[in-house]
Amino acid sequence: MSSEAPEQDSKTEDPSQKKLEDAHKKGDVAKSQEVVTWFMLLGSAAIFTMMAPATAANLSGSLELLLMNADQFQLGGAGFAAFFNGLALTLVGTVLIPLVVLSSCAILANLIQHRPLMSAEPIIPKFSKISPLAGAKRLFSTESLVNFGKGLAKIFIVGTVVVLVVWPERDRLETMMTSDPLIILADFQEIGLKIFIAVLLIVTVIALADYMYVRQKWWKKQMMTLQETRDEYKQQEGDPHVKGKLRQLRQERSRRRMMSAVPDATVVITNPTHFAVALKYDKGMKAPLCVAKGADAIALRIRELAREHDVPIVENPPLARALFAAVEVDGVIPNEHFKAVAEVIGFVMRLKRGAGWKSS
Repeated sequence: MSSEAPEQDSKTEDPSQKKLEDAHKKGDVAKSQEVVTWFMLLGSAAIFTMMAPATAANLSGSLELLLMNADQFQLGGAGFAAFFNGLALTLVGTVLIPLVVLSSCAILANLIQHRPLMSAEPIIPKFSKISPLAGAKRLFSTESLVNFGKGLAKIFIVGTVVVLVVWPERDRLETMMTSDPLIILADFQEIGLKIFIAVLLIVTVIALADYMYVRQKWWKKQMMTLQETRDEYKQQEGDPHVKGKLRQLRQERSRRRMMSAVPDATVVITNPTHFAVALKYDKGMKAPLCVAKGADAIALRIRELAREHDVPIVENPPLARALFAAVEVDGVIPNEHFKAVAEVIGFVMRLKRGAGWKSS
């Protein structure tokens, strides 16, 4: 326990969404058993209120019919078999309906506390689950002592409430044994309903307090240290060195793709040495397109490719600088530069239609 305390104290950061999702996948969720108990009690109270009178009346009617006509039944006869078939159906309905209601209450109690999950993690065999030493540690852990104390307190509180509800009815309970069965049933239902209501009220308070305690404890367990937060960030965003390498590879691929477009350019406008912008224009295009641009070494490589593939190179330092700053690769020429670019392209087109063009 002492070794766990410093570790818990170092968990100062709220859990990330990934940490919460991982805990959910493992079946580690905040769940209060008292909330489940409250829903089960509510379902039991509903069953007791709605089904008890009708069920008791059906069973008493069947038994009364049996006792009044006992001399007329023949063992193995059709009447006897029909009677017991009807009694069996009544008993099945009496058991099946409460089972469905209580099962639904248990499912609803869990769905209210956490969203649905399917995880095999809790049932995977682990040595710690069968280890006597680990079992002894769990048995005498702080959590076990807290749960034991909560159980004793709940028994004492609920028992006290039941006594306080039943004590004023002690005189009626004494006379029940000599009363008519129908009166006994009505009295029993009335007292039972009072007990259910009183217990539900007190268990409501217990369930709310326990859920808040369990939720707070679970959240504290999921909290992260500063180092865990940093490690998770690296996993999510990627190592900075790896990201830098990937960025470099992307830039290299983009540069190769850009250089492969230079041979098909219409003209290359240069600074003449610092900048180079390769433009492409066909008759079907609405505006010239920048297929490559670069500065210094990249500009030099663009000029070399232009010469190798006989692409016209025009020196226009102001226009080269303006285009380099204003247009991106694969982007169209902005309107403010369209006139100057049109003049350059028109000049190149005229030269190509005339005596021919040879890149210098």
